[in-house]
Amino acid sequence: MLRERLNQVEERIHSAIERAGRQRSEVTLIAVTKKFPASTTLEAYSLGLRHFGENYVQEFEAKHTALASLTGPGADAVFHLIGHLQSNKTRVAGQLFQVIETVDSEKLARRLDQNSTPLEVMIEVKLSEEESKAGSAPAAVPALIDAIRTCPNLRLTGLMTMPPWSDNPEQTRPYFRKLAALARTHGLPKLSMGMSHDLEAAIEEGATHVRVGTALFGPRPKVTT
Repeated sequence: MLRERLNQVEERIHSAIERAGRQRSEVTLIAVTKKFPASTTLEAYSLGLRHFGENYVQEFEAKHTALASLTGPGADAVFHLIGHLQSNKTRVAGQLFQVIETVDSEKLARRLDQNSTPLEVMIEVKLSEEESKAGSAPAAVPALIDAIRTCPNLRLTGLMTMPPWSDNPEQTRPYFRKLAALARTHGLPKLSMGMSHDLEAAIEEGATHVRVGTALFGPRPKVTT
């Protein structure tokens, strides 16, 4: 089942890339494994996926031992934190993840830098008015970029965003376009944007990373109490 879904996602990516006149190597597929067991990540890895996204530090910490074959010396799996990061979890996050996509304040950046662990980071930008969405305001991005670039252990590579939910990808396309313009302004090469329902629009607007969960793994397991 996962193999079939992966093939379907790849077909969607290739179609979007062709329309945009881009190359497949320009887009990284991040398999979002939050709420799924470690066995799901291992199966995805066996099918060739190498980038994985998790939303919660504590949840991924609980899976980490079971994923030792993917996280040890010489392993080529890359784990991205794509959920909001609280400053009191920066030490653990720096040990677990290779990429933190949700840096949204100078305080958070400096806390991550204090770990003395080399990290790739992206700035999460809030482009919507939704109170539930996290991220740096666009106007604050230049100062945040300057602050991160003074942190010797952080390597800033791009921007990420989470637009308001819509079943219609054309409703989210303007947000992707705004993020791409902001990245170009500041010379940042990576754009993490687009999910299962709107990855085509994101790729057409320049996404270098798409975060796909449901289209690969189906609905997330319900937590029973």
